[in-house]
Amino acid sequence: MNTAKNHLVAHNRRPPTDDIDASDAEQYDAGARLRDTDTPEREAMREELERTVMKAVDGLPEELRTAITLREVDGLSYEEIAQRMASPIGTVRSRIYRAREAIDAELRPLLDIQSATRERNRP
Repeated sequence: MNTAKNHLVAHNRRPPTDDIDASDAEQYDAGARLRDTDTPEREAMREELERTVMKAVDGLPEELRTAITLREVDGLSYEEIAQRMASPIGTVRSRIYRAREAIDAELRPLLDIQSATRERNRP
């Protein structure tokens, strides 16, 4: 889940490191963040990433799904998750790690396609 979030944030919200033209500056607000300029392609990719994450989470074994949901959606600490699941904290950490790995494996092909597409479209 974090991989998808980080990817979207990194590629859609990072201001350029180079100087920008005055005509391009109007796309930025005072906080140096991009305004919402999502293209239909970006929106479609975001939706596809979301569907893929949800499908990956739904496909996890129950104990992995519960652990990752409590951590990423509910924002619970490892200690809180361990208490709620009546499991040792090491088991919780392992379950969250395995869940993230499974989700990353599902996302990797999509992110590779997006990266390759972006490289082809560069001037």
